[in-house]
Amino acid sequence: RWIKFEEKVEDGGERWSAPHIPALPLHSLFQLRRCLQKGSLLLDLDARSFKEIIDKALSGQPEGAELQPELRERLEALLLLQPRHQHTQSPLRLLAQLGLAPCRGRHMRGHTLVPPGILHCHQQYMPSTASLSLQLRNQFKKKVPQGSEAAHIAVGEVEFLEKPFTAFIRLRQAVALGSLAEVALPSRFLFILMGPQAKEKAYHEVGRAMATLLTDELFQRVARQAEHRGDLIAGMEAFLDELTVLPPGKWDPNARIPPPSCLPSLHRRTAVHPPDQQSHSNGDMPAGVDRANPEHSCTGEELERTGRLFGGLLWDIRRKAPWYSSDFSDALHPQCLSAVLYIYLATVTNAITFGGMLGDATANMQGVLESFLGTAFAGFVFCLFSGQPLTILSSTGPMLVFERLLFSFSQDHSLHYLEFRLWIGLWVAFFGVVLVATEASHLVRYFTRFTEEGFCALISLIFIYDSLKKMLSLADTFPINWQYRLDNITSYSCVCNLSSPGRQARGWGAQGARGPSLPPALSLQTPAAPTGLSRSQCLERGGHLLGTSCQYVPDVTLISFLLFGGTFLSCSALKRFRSSCYFPAGVRKLVSDFAIILAILAFCAIDATLGLETPKLLVPSELKPTNPERGWIVSPFGANPWWVCLVSAVPAVLVTILIFMDQQITAVILNRREYKLQKGAGFHLDLLCVSLLMVTTSATGLPWYVSATVISLAHMESLRKERATSAPGEHPEFLGIREQRLTGIAVFILTGLSVFMAPILKHIPMPVLYGVFLYMGVAALNSIQLTDRVRLLLMPAKHQPDLAYLRHVPLRRVHLFTIIQLLCLALLWVIKSTVAAIIFPVMV
Repeated sequence: RWIKFEEKVEDGGERWSAPHIPALPLHSLFQLRRCLQKGSLLLDLDARSFKEIIDKALSGQPEGAELQPELRERLEALLLLQPRHQHTQSPLRLLAQLGLAPCRGRHMRGHTLVPPGILHCHQQYMPSTASLSLQLRNQFKKKVPQGSEAAHIAVGEVEFLEKPFTAFIRLRQAVALGSLAEVALPSRFLFILMGPQAKEKAYHEVGRAMATLLTDELFQRVARQAEHRGDLIAGMEAFLDELTVLPPGKWDPNARIPPPSCLPSLHRRTAVHPPDQQSHSNGDMPAGVDRANPEHSCTGEELERTGRLFGGLLWDIRRKAPWYSSDFSDALHPQCLSAVLYIYLATVTNAITFGGMLGDATANMQGVLESFLGTAFAGFVFCLFSGQPLTILSSTGPMLVFERLLFSFSQDHSLHYLEFRLWIGLWVAFFGVVLVATEASHLVRYFTRFTEEGFCALISLIFIYDSLKKMLSLADTFPINWQYRLDNITSYSCVCNLSSPGRQARGWGAQGARGPSLPPALSLQTPAAPTGLSRSQCLERGGHLLGTSCQYVPDVTLISFLLFGGTFLSCSALKRFRSSCYFPAGVRKLVSDFAIILAILAFCAIDATLGLETPKLLVPSELKPTNPERGWIVSPFGANPWWVCLVSAVPAVLVTILIFMDQQITAVILNRREYKLQKGAGFHLDLLCVSLLMVTTSATGLPWYVSATVISLAHMESLRKERATSAPGEHPEFLGIREQRLTGIAVFILTGLSVFMAPILKHIPMPVLYGVFLYMGVAALNSIQLTDRVRLLLMPAKHQPDLAYLRHVPLRRVHLFTIIQLLCLALLWVIKSTVAAIIFPVMV
C-alpha cells in the first residue's frame, strides 16, 4: 500500500513495514509502458459497481486479444473474490484476537492505491468480527488526507492463462467499491495484470511501478486528463525523464530508503531549473526553511509606500480589521493554554529580573512592582490594538542602560529624574508619531539577514549569559564550605553570640544547617544554651553567629544547579518528543505542546519533595510605589527648570532610534515568510502603539517597553500548527502559526494579577525559571542560519551537511561572511557591556 510512500507486508504476514521510498527495477517501468501500449485501456468508463467494471474490462479487450468465454468466466470469478485486508493492529488488539488464527489457504495479491496515496497488498485470512474490522478501518482512515481517492491494482499469476491480460481503467465518476479498499473511499483508477505462471515476480514489480506512478502528483494530473493512450504514454515518459538510476553493486536493493524530512514542491519540479539548483531545506522547522530561502523577510504590501501622511497606518488598520473577530475565536484551542502558561512564567521572570535591576539603577524610583504593572498595562494594550499581537513587550537591556545613565545624569546635575524622564518620553512619542506619519517603516525592507541574525544572536546570548550569571551568583548567596572535611566533623559548630555578656545559645546555623552533611555538628550540646535559638531569632535579638559551619549551605547551591540543568534538558527533550517513535501521535503532540509547563511542574514538585530552602519567586504583595518618596503620577512642571522640556529632545532622539530599531527588527523576524502568517503584519500600527504607550508609562513613572525578540519567538514557537493527518513516514506538514490576540492578552492579565497570586508563585524556585530562560535563549540561537555556519567552521568538509548555499557559494566565502558577522557580534557585545551602550542602536 502507498500513502505517498510504500509499505510492504513483512514476511511474517502480521504487520506492515516502515514506510519507505519505492525502489523500482528499471525493466519493470519498460514492461509497464508496454502494458499500457498493448493492453486494454478504458477511459471515462461509466460503472457503479466492481462487477460492472470487471465485465466491461473483460469485454473491452483489443482485437486479436479477446479471451475465450470459459477463460473470461474463470478470470472474472477470480477477480471478484472478496479481499481480506492486512490491518495494522496494536498489541492490545492482537491480544484480543489470540483465538482468531489465520487460515493457510491460497491467496491472491492485490494492491490498492489512494492518490496521494494508499496501496494495499491483500491476503486471504479468516474474517474477524465486523465491528472490529470497522474500527480498524476508521482508525487507519485518520492517516488519509481529506479529499483522497482510492486506486486498485491487482496483479498475479494464474495457471489457466497462456498470455498476460492487462487493463487500465479510469472511471468517469469516482464510486465507492464496497470493501475493495481498506478504507471507505471513492475509487477512480484500476489496473489489472494477470498472466501465466513463472512470471509472478515480474508482474509484482510492474504492479509496484504502476502504484508508484499513481502516487506521483504530476502523473496523476496526466491520468485524470488523458483523452487517449498517447497521453498516458507521454505522462510516463515525463516520469522517466525525472528518473534517477542507482548503479548495481553500489547499494543494497533490499535496503529501504527512509522518507526525507522535506520533499520538493510541485512548482519546483515543473520549473525549468535542474534539480541541483533547487533549494533544499536542512530541517523541518521554520528556521530550516528560512536558511534555504534567501528572500526570507517580509517585503509585501505592508512596507509599500503610499506617499500620503499616515497612509501606511491606514493600510495596516484596513488589513487587520477584517481579522479582528477571528483573533479571538482562533484562540479556542488547548495549545493556546499551554502558550499562555509558558509565556506568562517567562514574562513574570523577566519582569522581576529587570525590575530588580531598575531598582538598583534608579534608587527604587522604578522597582519590581512598577515593572509588573507596566508590563501588564503596556502588554495588554499592545496585544489589544497592535498589528502583530503575537509580539510580547518587555524591558530590554539597552533600555536599562539608558535608564541608569539618565538617573546618574539627573543626580549629577540636581535634576528631578522622573520629571526629566517624562519629557524625554513625550518627545519620543512625538518622534514616533512623526515616523509613523512619514512611513519610515518602509526602511525595514532594507534590513538584511546579516543585521537580523546579528541582532537575534545578541539577544539570545544575553538570555543565555544572564541565566548562567544568575545561577553562578547563588554560590555567593549560599556559599559552599570548600574547607569541609568529614574527619573534622567534631570541630564544626555554630553558636549565637548575644549582646549580653555570657549569654550564648546554640544556633541552628544558616539555611543549609538542615542539610545531610552536618547532623553530627549540629547535635553538639552547648552547656550555656539550654534553649536553642534559630538563625533568624538570633539576628532579631541583635546577636551574631560564630563558628565554622554558620555559612555552610552546599545543599542549596547544588540542588539549584540540578534544578536549573534538569529544567533546561527536560524542556529540550519534551519539546522534541513530537518527533520521537514512542506513543501515538496525539500523545506526542500533547506532550510537546505542554513541554515547558510539564518541565516546570516536575521540577517544582522535586523541589517541594526535598524541602530545601532554594531561592523562590518573590513578587510584590502590596500596590504601593517601591520608593515611598514618589507617587503614581509624575508632574511635568515644578521640580526642574523650564528649559529641561526643550533639552529633553536630544536624549529622546537616541531613545527613538533605539525603539525603532529594536521594535522593527523584532517585527521583521516575527513576520518572516516561512512562518506562513495569514493575517499580515502591521509595522506602522505597532510602532504607533509603542510610541503612544511611552506617554502613559512616562507619566506614571513605569518602565519603557519595546518588543522582546526571544520571548516573542518563544511565543510564536509555542503556537505552531501542523497538519493533523499525515501519511505513514511523512513528516507533519507545518501549516503556520495560530494567529490570535487572546494568548498575549491573557499573559498580561495574569502578570497584573500576579501581585495577588504571591502565595502560589512563591513555591516556584528561581533556578527552574532560569532554566526556562536558558532554553529560550538556546532555542532562539538555533533558529538562525548563523549557528549552522559557525558549526561549519569546526567541521571537516566531508562531514558538512548538504546545504543549498554550500552548493553555490565557495566555502571560503561562507567562512569569511561568518567571521565578519561574528566580529560585528563581538563588537555589539562589547558596546552593550560598557557605558557606550547608549549608541547600541546606532551600531546595529
